[in-house]
Amino acid sequence: MMASRHLIPNEAARRIFLDRHGLIDAPSGPGKGGDLDAVIRRLGFVQLDSVNTVARAHDMILWSRRQQYRPPALQRLHDRDRRLFEHWTHDASTIPIESFPYWRRRFEHNKERLKARWEDWQGTDFHARIDEVLAHIDAEGACKSGDLAEGEGKSSGGWWNWHPSKAALEYLWHTGEISVARREGFQKVYDLTERVIPESQRQQQVSAEDTVDWACRTAIDTLGFATSGEVAAFFALVTPAEAREWCAAELKAGRLIEVDIERVDGRPRRSFARPGFLEEAAPEPSTRVRILSPFDPALRDRNRAERLFGFNYRIEIFVPAPKRIYGYYVFPVMEGDRMIGRIDAKADRAANLLDVTAFWPEAGVAMGKGRVARLLAEIEWLTTFAGLDGICYAPDWLRS
Repeated sequence: MMASRHLIPNEAARRIFLDRHGLIDAPSGPGKGGDLDAVIRRLGFVQLDSVNTVARAHDMILWSRRQQYRPPALQRLHDRDRRLFEHWTHDASTIPIESFPYWRRRFEHNKERLKARWEDWQGTDFHARIDEVLAHIDAEGACKSGDLAEGEGKSSGGWWNWHPSKAALEYLWHTGEISVARREGFQKVYDLTERVIPESQRQQQVSAEDTVDWACRTAIDTLGFATSGEVAAFFALVTPAEAREWCAAELKAGRLIEVDIERVDGRPRRSFARPGFLEEAAPEPSTRVRILSPFDPALRDRNRAERLFGFNYRIEIFVPAPKRIYGYYVFPVMEGDRMIGRIDAKADRAANLLDVTAFWPEAGVAMGKGRVARLLAEIEWLTTFAGLDGICYAPDWLRS
């Protein structure tokens, strides 16, 4: 008879999950240097995003965990200290530099996948343009796409209607021949990988098997518990089949166990965890209210957020304004280990004010005086982080 799996109650699962994501403790700490480096390593990577209604996603993610964090600290870690590199996970991300050797697998895969596709997209002279762009960077140094685009027409098709030099730069970046040296106004500045990535990481050799093992181990250790599909999706470096095989082998070897994670609706969901997981105490959460980025690692998997927290969140950037339920770019709001609502706020840079249009509490969340006071305090902290002088509340901003 098969032994029953241990059931992890929903509250304990939420708290352990948030603790792994750095959202249980108060957001104290200097938020720079080694402290910031440790935060990013704890998360595995931080997604980069250009939308800047109040602050960019990566800055919001780090600020939610370190209230003293300011964007130049991330730039120093990447541009000066070379503790991070930029590449693709499920999206553009900043990643601890020690992970770089494992990205070779993605580089090789991209070479095979993109060359034929981009030749069809950009035309038959695309390969020659790749060589020209690489030679230019080698001779002239780091550059942005705009430095190479003079006199070029854009493609008549393709995802972003890029000009040929931009497409060549992206191809070279996706295949690892050039790297992002820094950003200027959020534009990538590219240079040869040998001039960006430290030699110790460039020279380290890892096998395909090493890459699968590292990616899966890191995913399960970062998340705390996960299905094989969630393990595969974490870095998007391994296939679902590889993650399934890895989980099965680790389970057989006794390095993983199966547990049932209680969903918010009471139903169990089978997941994998480390053997010591059952002894892991669920920490008491801070009572702090936090305004989170829509791309926060704890909420990035929308289905998991709904299962664990009962929080149904969909970003509405691409939804026509009349059809939006909430707003263009609405921020999730958490208190302790619960999602308590979402807030529509935007920086008015001309007036130097934070415009707060609405806060919608989740069903069953009572907005008593104490909770409202904590929410107002967090809005004040967000205003300071965004470098704004004050707040403009819409008359009916606190919805019921």
